Amino acid sequence: MRQRGKFITLEGIDGSGKSTQLPRLVRYLRSRGVKLKVTYEPGGTRLGDRIRRILLSGKTSKLDAMAELALFYAARAQHIREVIEPALAAGQWVLSDRFSDASMAYQGYGRKLGRAAVDQFERAVCGRLKPDLTLVLLVDPAESLRRARARETRRNSTRGRFEAEAVAFHRRVQAGYRAIARREPRRVKLIKAGRGVGELQEELRRRVDALLRRAGASRRTGKKKR
Repeated sequence: MRQRGKFITLEGIDGSGKSTQLPRLVRYLRSRGVKLKVTYEPGGTRLGDRIRRILLSGKTSKLDAMAELALFYAARAQHIREVIEPALAAGQWVLSDRFSDASMAYQGYGRKLGRAAVDQFERAVCGRLKPDLTLVLLVDPAESLRRARARETRRNSTRGRFEAEAVAFHRRVQAGYRAIARREPRRVKLIKAGRGVGELQEELRRRVDALLRRAGASRRTGKKKR
């Protein structure tokens, strides 16, 4: 039987450096021979991208926090069915820029909806699907927000809904990520991002190398069983 692929997610508050680190990690995994599907949230599908434009646009106003959460999970349901599950079932590894931990951090903690509300959506939409490894980039929220806003200025684009939030919101989001890591320390790894790009990438590679070793051991064990 074909071995199921592994699922890796990269998380962090806006401006934490994910967009810089992710393509480097993609190149590294492919250099190691990993068949990789790269994706992102919200989005990853045609429907998901339409929802993404609603969720991230600074022109979207008066969006209720629960409606926001529901839209994220609507996009996620399509993403799982159309992209993530087919790739994993085919033996591919999936690397996603954000997944459901973002909803817990941003809506559960940032919007103060609480764990229970997010968990209900999580069970209904994701079922047993969880990443095998989640890498969370930690950076000072004030600095992170400054970077995110500077990025939008360079792009000459309108500030997005989340970049427009006060720093207190982003502090709650980061606290949410820390809380998730405390609950699931084997899966969720907190990575200090306030350092050089190369040094940070090296640590990310060490983390995925450990998963590669475990996957290799699993394949060898499987062959012995047959």
